[in-house]
Amino acid sequence: MYYSKTGKIFSSLSKKYLVTGVGGFIASRLSRELLDHGYQVVGVDNLNDYYDVRLKDWRLGQLKAHSQSQNFRFHNLDIEDEEGLKNLFNGEDQFDAVLNLAARVGVRCSMKNPHVYLPTNAGGTLNLLECMRQSGCKKFVLASTSSLYAGQSMPFTEDLAVNEPLSPYAASKKAAELMAYSYHSLYGIDVSVVRYFSVYGPAGRPDMSPYRFIKWIAEEETIQMFGDGSQSRDFTFVDDIARGSVAALQQVGYEIINLGGGRNPVTLNAIIERLESLLGKKAKINHEPFHIADLKETWADIDKAKNLLGWEPEATLDVGLEKSVQWYVDNREWLKDIEL
Repeated sequence: MYYSKTGKIFSSLSKKYLVTGVGGFIASRLSRELLDHGYQVVGVDNLNDYYDVRLKDWRLGQLKAHSQSQNFRFHNLDIEDEEGLKNLFNGEDQFDAVLNLAARVGVRCSMKNPHVYLPTNAGGTLNLLECMRQSGCKKFVLASTSSLYAGQSMPFTEDLAVNEPLSPYAASKKAAELMAYSYHSLYGIDVSVVRYFSVYGPAGRPDMSPYRFIKWIAEEETIQMFGDGSQSRDFTFVDDIARGSVAALQQVGYEIINLGGGRNPVTLNAIIERLESLLGKKAKINHEPFHIADLKETWADIDKAKNLLGWEPEATLDVGLEKSVQWYVDNREWLKDIEL
């Protein structure tokens, strides 16, 4: 059994969860969290090449080597594939919940190639909700993004109107949230929308700044910095995000919940200074113009997560960065060839 911080008991007996995007940074860690509690995990991922597939293969390898790996099954499947999803749902006993972390990600990339974002982020979400409706699955956890808060006052609270997305990526995630609300209202599906804030940690995404900074400093390459480095983020360690996403399996009706560091935002310059100390090397930085679609600062109000889910982050930034650096050092021989 798993006890949440609110004292609610989750029985692991016969619980089976569908996790989408399971080869991804957060979804793989979330799946490990579920396996740790004795749950069954059915993971799907299309293993696309948005970034080097070797990272996704490594994460999947860790899940297959897990002590509870007999409870993990993987399907190479795209959530845009409606028929493939229907076959998956028909071929399984009832899922207790679906945790949808499959997504086209990246603010800047969405401006270069916008057409791929709606089919996955909105259309794929619709496919999952339809399969849930038809099969009777009543719990949906949807991973969303702090990018929706662009232009809002801080700290960001969940009741803010987020109707002015600055990128196709953010717009597509807003569409997914609204689709989930429709299915909650029409069919009684219980929905937890978890908005993630600047997630970092071991085996992170190579398009995110913590991974990129570690690699550039370790390999003595020049950091490509958009802006002067004064922009700040509410960095959140991936283990904390995984715990919060599991806690979001509770019945809530329809709720949007911030999962963030909940501390004062940390500048990119401060992150670089910490990494220089951990790696024992000095960063070389090339400053480029600030990107129009980037938020200059993020800061999550996490009171709702504390009160509703009994969740709050545990890892300090120093501990999280140390673990991230150590993972890179331990896997450096193959990571140094990963393109950013």
